Amino acid sequence: MSLMLHAGAEPVDYDALHLMPTPEATQTHVPIAHSAVVDMVRYALGYYGHDITQEDFGVTPDGMRFFGVLSLQSSYGGYTDTVGLRNSHDKTFPIGISFGSRVFVCDNLAFSGDTVIRRKHTVHAKRDLPGIVAGVVEPLQAQRASQHDQFRRYQATDLSPEAADHLILQLYRKRIFTVTKIPEILGHFENPPFDWGGRTAWRLFNAVTYVLEGRVVENPKATTELHGVLDAVAA
Repeated sequence: MSLMLHAGAEPVDYDALHLMPTPEATQTHVPIAHSAVVDMVRYALGYYGHDITQEDFGVTPDGMRFFGVLSLQSSYGGYTDTVGLRNSHDKTFPIGISFGSRVFVCDNLAFSGDTVIRRKHTVHAKRDLPGIVAGVVEPLQAQRASQHDQFRRYQATDLSPEAADHLILQLYRKRIFTVTKIPEILGHFENPPFDWGGRTAWRLFNAVTYVLEGRVVENPKATTELHGVLDAVAA
């Protein structure tokens, strides 16, 4: 599966990413090369024993905004762990690194939390970022185990038709998706295109992330809200 891009970005490989120019720094904005963000995360993951199995990158046509996903080897079945990356040269958003999951059966992508690193492009960012990245990657193994437990709770939480309707309405009210997506999500929950098990919170989680596809890469907050709603019923 390649990175799903919905904001005009186009896929690139690492070599092309490395050759992209980085704008000149100003007194208030110090851009960091997209490839440098990848390199820092690669190094930290390797240092703490995480094996990268796949890399997917995308940039906007002007090269100003970057999105990436690093897939990690996982001992858990049914999905693979991922690290999401964002960077911009045009002040659209700060440097961002998130941890999440990709579900194999439908190739969706969902970040389990908002960006765990959000660092503005200041004069000290390039100096400080390697240490900040290492500090986030170090406890990643515990986060991976916690995510697995979270998914097991979803799989064990049955949903009545009324409960599923209520949760979908809650998710809409939190603006995780627009009203036009409700019929599609409900349809995938009632008649899933893949084997997501019975009528559980896990099936609803997959229905929502399947419809959202790669949009959560561009808006990781959507999945933060999704987990918040489902965690309340799958405690």
